[in-house]
Amino acid sequence: MRCAGCVKTVQDALREVEGVESAVVNFADHSATVCGGIDVEVLRAALRTAGYDAAVVEGLENPSDEENLELERYRQLLKKAVVAGLAGLPLMLGGHLDILPVASEGEASDFWILVAGVTLAVMVYSGGHFYRGAIKALRQGQANMDSLIAMGTGAAWVYSTVVTGFASDLPVLAKHAYFEAAVIILAFINLGAALETRARGRTRGAIRELMGLQPNTARVVRNGKEMDIPIEKVGLEEVLRVRPGERIAVDGIVVQGQSAVDESMLTGEPMPVEKREGDEVVTGTVNQAGTLLYKVTRIGRDTLLAKIVESVRQAQENKPQIARLVDRVAAVFVPVVIGIACLTFLVWMSFGPEPALAYAFVTAMTVLLIACPCALGLATPISVMVAVGRAARSGVLIRNGEALQTAEKITCVVFDKTGTVTEGRPSVSAVEAAAGWSQEQVLQAAASLEVGSEHPLARAVLNASGSKNIEPTAVSGFEAHTGRGVSGVMEQQTMFLGNLELIESNDIEVGAFSGLVESYAEKGETPVLLATRTKVVGLLSIADRVKEDSFQAVAALGPAGIRVLMVTGDNEKTARAIADRVGIDDVRSRVLPEDKASVIRALQKEGEVVAMVGDGINDAPALAQADIGFAIGTGTDVAIESADVVLMQGSLFKVSETIDLSRKTLRNIRQNLIGAFVYNVLSIPIAAGVLYPVFGILLNPMIAGAAMAMSSVTVVTNANRLRWL
Repeated sequence: MRCAGCVKTVQDALREVEGVESAVVNFADHSATVCGGIDVEVLRAALRTAGYDAAVVEGLENPSDEENLELERYRQLLKKAVVAGLAGLPLMLGGHLDILPVASEGEASDFWILVAGVTLAVMVYSGGHFYRGAIKALRQGQANMDSLIAMGTGAAWVYSTVVTGFASDLPVLAKHAYFEAAVIILAFINLGAALETRARGRTRGAIRELMGLQPNTARVVRNGKEMDIPIEKVGLEEVLRVRPGERIAVDGIVVQGQSAVDESMLTGEPMPVEKREGDEVVTGTVNQAGTLLYKVTRIGRDTLLAKIVESVRQAQENKPQIARLVDRVAAVFVPVVIGIACLTFLVWMSFGPEPALAYAFVTAMTVLLIACPCALGLATPISVMVAVGRAARSGVLIRNGEALQTAEKITCVVFDKTGTVTEGRPSVSAVEAAAGWSQEQVLQAAASLEVGSEHPLARAVLNASGSKNIEPTAVSGFEAHTGRGVSGVMEQQTMFLGNLELIESNDIEVGAFSGLVESYAEKGETPVLLATRTKVVGLLSIADRVKEDSFQAVAALGPAGIRVLMVTGDNEKTARAIADRVGIDDVRSRVLPEDKASVIRALQKEGEVVAMVGDGINDAPALAQADIGFAIGTGTDVAIESADVVLMQGSLFKVSETIDLSRKTLRNIRQNLIGAFVYNVLSIPIAAGVLYPVFGILLNPMIAGAAMAMSSVTVVTNANRLRWL
């Protein structure tokens, strides 16, 4: 694909294939994402019919292969530019110095015939890809960037050849050959394409860096022997060894050894993470000190690294609304330009000064060459690619381009409490027992009721009982009370474990524990009550430390004018204590999981553009309901799948950083679009000669070709600024 007009052609060709549900083409990295139950070869056949071809991208391909292809294309374009320049420069200098023979002189005909032959050969070599593309488009009844270049340079050569062969039949003032223009224009266009290829390659740096994290080999332990094998040969459940300084080859669970693993390349977190037996290790991370043996749990496209790469790819290929609008404009751009060129030719032929034919030809050719749909087509996707890549490097996965556009408009951020504002690793800080009960009995009963639960508070209770070697007892008639707690029968007695709401709803006497509930809640801890059918017999206070940077992260949203809320199922006093520590004024407590989405809807009805930040299964509905959902990467798979943005590390600073990146990206896109539109709106009329009647100025076709080539380079270069902004 050489211009934005090609995007519509390729998309239409793919979408017309039976079985294709959707097809999205990204001009910035020349890729297409197709969904549907269809054979790949059928898609390729459809593209070949439309004049294109494709290769399948899957898994973690060797990034050096793509780099080598890009480098080869860059060198080819540069070579074509040099050849065209060397052929055209002497002709251009000779013309300016007036040392070339006049085309109308008979004895000079042999010279100009030779020039015509040489320039034709140069055009075939340096511009053959443009002419072939134009012919393919013509066969499909379409027009693209190749059409403009082919018409402009082809017309220059044909006109010049006619002048050379039939000089005696033309007016004196029209006897000027434009052979040098045809090849110099190709030199500029190829040079611009080479520079664009080089700059565009940098925008895909994030994908390459991620793909480059996976080693090519792994050290497998088979039948007691260790051997290095290609990564493709590694199977599930196999045991691999990773030595100090080596990268983890595939995802797995540590079965032996202890070490610190650097996960910064995936999470952005600089501190190494301690790994021991039972801990998960992921592809691409670096083992630092010790030797680890780990069992393979995910390979190929199922690894976390592969999913991250695929997520980045999808985000880069997904088009925000503004890009879809530009695509519609670009699709009709080339036919409109050809129409303007024809109109320009007719106006100059009818009303222009002598030689009218020469003026008409030059202005029409200049219009064709100066118009640049490429700049329009690149304006949005190239910025999205750079932004998504930059976010991935810092541990933020933006899963679709629409989220990047929406993040700029956020007016309200809603935080979940546990695992989001807090660390999500709660622990039992205190155990209180009623008369006749010991702390061990309270802890044993609580642990028995929590066996099998995945709730963070349940894990805290089970960890506390396990650390004291307290064994849970059998429970029957287990029942979960959503957002309140659990109940069950132990030793023929019904027991309740949960918050104050659960206890009061069952008309159980709280007694002296009422004051303890308030006391612990005011500390920001979560009091959990243990009760029989008639009274409370114990209390466990569970503390979850606030993340170190939560206060600063919330404070960072204030200057941006963003409203901040915290929504939690915890009691009001605990929620208020945590909120006060991190600087959140608006708190919604005792919100059941199914009601979190209702809070989001209510805010949206108030006109807020809402972002939800959460990590648990109970946050999934709210993440899906929000205008943009941020999932903590350390949270559950359900939450991550429901989110638009995944924060690979727990830091909430990434929320404000993502919003800031979104605003910079949209500003960059607008700069690109305004520049591209202004360039085309101003340059086409100037090329058509609107300045000539007043100022006597006509644009040289060679300058037009150079301007067109550089406009795309400018857009790509401006987009690359996002890597450092």
